[in-house]
Amino acid sequence: MQLFSGMDPLAALETFSRLALAFVLGAAVGLERQIRQRTAGLRTNVLVAAGAALFVDIAMRFEAQHGGAPGALQVVAYVVSGVGFLGAGVIMREEGNVRGLNTAATLWGSAAIGVASGTGMLVEALLGAAFVLAANTLLRPIVNAINRQPLDVGSVEVTNTVYIIVGKQRQRALLTALENELDACDYPATHMAVHAFGEDDVEIEATLTATSVDASVLDALVLRLQRLPAVRQAFWSPSTTE
Repeated sequence: MQLFSGMDPLAALETFSRLALAFVLGAAVGLERQIRQRTAGLRTNVLVAAGAALFVDIAMRFEAQHGGAPGALQVVAYVVSGVGFLGAGVIMREEGNVRGLNTAATLWGSAAIGVASGTGMLVEALLGAAFVLAANTLLRPIVNAINRQPLDVGSVEVTNTVYIIVGKQRQRALLTALENELDACDYPATHMAVHAFGEDDVEIEATLTATSVDASVLDALVLRLQRLPAVRQAFWSPSTTE
């Protein structure tokens, strides 16, 4: 079969070394991001690095085998750009938190695997799949262990914010109630802001002074706020900044 006739053990070894280097260096960059609790952490950086390395390796191998036929290489380029739009579609933002980055990065790696398979680079496709799976499975315990560490380290800046959505007619009373609740919990606010929320409601945003909080205390505070008259919704959210 033509698929197996193009196998080159030495080239496959070179592909392995390139993917391994991208894996290690991507992990080094991602580890620093993960420790600082940034959105794109360990697995995301490894997936992007490995996927990019496989794309480049495919282009170099294809040029060596076929003289750099522009038609096929242009198709590869279209795949690279197209998968970027596909990945952007799975990234969601919910209440200040970004979700779906690992899924988008996995799609990037899967696209590289598909290109390798389509060009008949069987070993390269298998290696790419192995490294993508390793990033999503072997690195998961490391990511979980880092995420379990407390956020009040010197390198992490955390902003905790309490939000309540309330009818405009009760805005002043709820501002006072929120301030009193935060003071009672010993989590005073450094900044209070009010934003329009539809025609009849406003969103009150209270940024806390504390960068390290007890989640159960704020959860209980939110439940008490939700029971107050005219409160449509109440929640709190931590966020990290560079």
